Amino acid sequence: MKRVVSLALSAAMAFSLAACGSRNYTASVSSDSVAAETTDSSGAKQVINLWSFTDEVPNMMTKYQELNPEFAQNYEIKTTIIATTDGAYQPALDQALAGGSDAPDIYCAEAAFVLKYTQGDMSSFAAPYKDLGIGVDAMVNEADIAQYTIDIGTRGDGALVSLGYQATGGAFIYRRSIASDVWGTDDPAAIKDKVGPGWDKFFVAAEELKAKGYGVVSGDGDIWHAIENSSDQGWVADGKLYLDPKREEFIDLSKALKDNGYHNDTQDWTDAWYADMKDANQKKVFGFFGPAWLINYVMAGNSGGAVSGEGTYGDWAVCEAPIGFFWGGTWVLGNKDSQVKDAVGDIIEWITLDSSDTGLQYFWANGTLNGPGGTKDTVGSGTVMSKSDGALDFLGGQNMFDVFVPAGASATGKNLTQFDETINGYWRGQVREYTAGNKSREDAIKDFKQQVADNLDIIVE
Repeated sequence: MKRVVSLALSAAMAFSLAACGSRNYTASVSSDSVAAETTDSSGAKQVINLWSFTDEVPNMMTKYQELNPEFAQNYEIKTTIIATTDGAYQPALDQALAGGSDAPDIYCAEAAFVLKYTQGDMSSFAAPYKDLGIGVDAMVNEADIAQYTIDIGTRGDGALVSLGYQATGGAFIYRRSIASDVWGTDDPAAIKDKVGPGWDKFFVAAEELKAKGYGVVSGDGDIWHAIENSSDQGWVADGKLYLDPKREEFIDLSKALKDNGYHNDTQDWTDAWYADMKDANQKKVFGFFGPAWLINYVMAGNSGGAVSGEGTYGDWAVCEAPIGFFWGGTWVLGNKDSQVKDAVGDIIEWITLDSSDTGLQYFWANGTLNGPGGTKDTVGSGTVMSKSDGALDFLGGQNMFDVFVPAGASATGKNLTQFDETINGYWRGQVREYTAGNKSREDAIKDFKQQVADNLDIIVE
């Protein structure tokens, strides 16, 4: 840290899905939570406006206050949290950024729409990290930040304007008992060679699993995020809709999963999908694709639980996925017009680039942000993960960092656009229409393109 600062925060949150990164079900509602103490002997404090879509970043400030108590003498934090539910966060944030004196000093964006704020329509409001007094070049190297997060946070002019605190490189999360039944081993080094590299080997594994009565995944959404974020290009190229061949292949892979009975045909973020995490459907499912947050904040709670001893908790492991990808994440930005840039820079540096034992990411990786025994998570800094304990009971004691650090290194951040959230919904909906037999492959693609043409300012040919 360049300057000794801290943050006082008194927030009333309705509820939070902590550390969810980019999840479809993000829901946290609160606004204008202000530090309880607003003045000191020298007079009024300076206000720092913090905007987020969950209470993750605001809650980090409690630790920041503990480490740097002097900050509360000079600054007051005003926190606004608006859920991404029903698309409420972005319009409110856009209006606030353009609003002048009450504009956010620090604001957050998730993977589904972060490019709008780092490279797209709203990127002009972002302050280069260097302008906030952060020693970007040296700290990025020292922290060993995954390149995909840097690519996403770098503006067209080459300025780094945003980084995340989570690492969201994806792995294949599989059942140990099923692996042992089908292949005689649950060793991640062996299983990664059964399911990949490449989709051809994955579907060979799916057939072998089917012969034993298992599904390879729960639904086609389980492979979508791997496909989406491993494509060579994004949805828009030179202002025109572009259907990357890898993303187009999803329509055929999805059909193969359904026609061959390789999954339970669930949709992600539904009760049937959660049920497959604890063997509550008729056919047991071998695995899911995802980052550490999917394990910690979705699968662990839906696997039957560690206390009861029922379900699948502890029967999981992670291995390299058939293709490199990432899924989700939260990026942190500073406002170029902030009147408190020094403080903003200190806070953002502590969250995104401080790889010391007192940086946010060390606490986050080791589950000690709120005291011992908390949830361990993957973080942006490979340096931090290399010196941290990533062993999880959910994974039978496996150190998840051994898999997720290289997973982040193999992900790419060059295939995102600011329209991803909307276009992904159109594409996946049309794919399901095709796999359900409701329309032809050609009609599904044609209707997808028409949806984009009708609803977005994108040229469709």
